[in-house]
Amino acid sequence: MALPALFDTLRLPVVGSPLFIISNPDLVIAQCKAGIIGSFPALNAREAEGDPIMLEIWLQRITEELDRYNQANPDTPAAPYAVNQIVHRSNTRLERDLEICHKWKVPVWITSLGARVEVNEAAHACGGITLHDIINNTFAKKAIEKGADGLIAVAAGAGGHAGAQSPLALISEIREWFDGPLLLSGAIANGSSILAAQAMGADLAYIGSPFIATTEAGADPAYKQMITECGAEDIVYSSLFTGVWGNYLKPSIARAGMDPNNLPESDPSAMNFGANREKPKSWKEIWGAGQGIGAIKQVQPAAALVARLTQEYDAAKARMRGVIDG
Repeated sequence: MALPALFDTLRLPVVGSPLFIISNPDLVIAQCKAGIIGSFPALNAREAEGDPIMLEIWLQRITEELDRYNQANPDTPAAPYAVNQIVHRSNTRLERDLEICHKWKVPVWITSLGARVEVNEAAHACGGITLHDIINNTFAKKAIEKGADGLIAVAAGAGGHAGAQSPLALISEIREWFDGPLLLSGAIANGSSILAAQAMGADLAYIGSPFIATTEAGADPAYKQMITECGAEDIVYSSLFTGVWGNYLKPSIARAGMDPNNLPESDPSAMNFGANREKPKSWKEIWGAGQGIGAIKQVQPAAALVARLTQEYDAAKARMRGVIDG
């Protein structure tokens, strides 16, 4: 199945995944100008009571800056952007944020932690499409039944909240019945992995952790540096910190005074995305990352990272042509 027309401006088949707390307008705009879809969680646009609505300010800035860029660069327009909505019941801002995204005609809506018909309808009503992230085939079918246009398969090795299934198995099972837009998340940090995702049956790669180590990202400098110094063996899979299983940097856990190799489990009921949510002080600097971070050697601008991924992707395609041609 052909991808929706709004993906035609992509210069690399990649969506920059929404990084909780970290993704901001600077990063999103840089990603889109570089030719990939940039995204951010709506909840990252925080404001105190009585402040201006920050989500509205962010969307206005992104929209206007990308419009100006497109007018100046008609031959290489920016990619569209996406906003991630946390659909969990604890997100008390959801209804308001949906209205704001509808007003600004957000082109791509990414939904997480629950599939809801009304969210898909809100996106479609303003001409947008929805991509729902899932960790198994059962959740994938539920998302499509409730009106999602595409799926993000979050496989083993992905940063932050992640599934435990092999991408080979997960993509294969979904493609048995679904021919719509399909993205793959999980340890994708170089151009060869982007091509591998497509070879498995995905349309696009969904990349997050490498963008933590970019100059535009709103991450602690120590977090960015830790990304460049760690590899797959420095990642631990735990449900302790949010109630949902995810991948985290072992050094950040050890620095908080915990044993990363002996963590207790937590219950999904611990999830809280409400305005009054609080983390234990010892968890403030527990940092998520995926298993692909061994490919990240330096902190650099997002455009430079995308350029490196593009060069590697083109080289991987050339290698595979040689393999196929014998």
